[in-house]
Amino acid sequence: MTHNKLVRDKIPEIMQKNGQDPVTRILGERAYHQSLCQKLQEEIDEYLESHDAEELADIIEIVYALAKTQNISVESLEHTRLQKREKHGGFEKRIFLVEAFDDDSSDIDNDL
Repeated sequence: MTHNKLVRDKIPEIMQKNGQDPVTRILGERAYHQSLCQKLQEEIDEYLESHDAEELADIIEIVYALAKTQNISVESLEHTRLQKREKHGGFEKRIFLVEAFDDDSSDIDNDL
């Protein structure tokens, strides 16, 4: 069976223990980053389908790996997250922005 996808580090070992013979290769930096992005999309899609906490954990693991490819530590990423939260808030209030108008927008006059 052909997979052609990034897998967690212990997957080949687990496959061998299950009697399979995995064929692997180590990715270069660019291919690794691209594969992480593809894996992120895969895990997001899986979460949206299942709403399973394990899929959320996979998403976080991939985000941490992506950060590392950009020399961003988990601590730095968390610091940035908290700064952004302080400045713009989180998502707890469930605010859904429908529309916005400029103060001098003629769109308001057109709706009257």
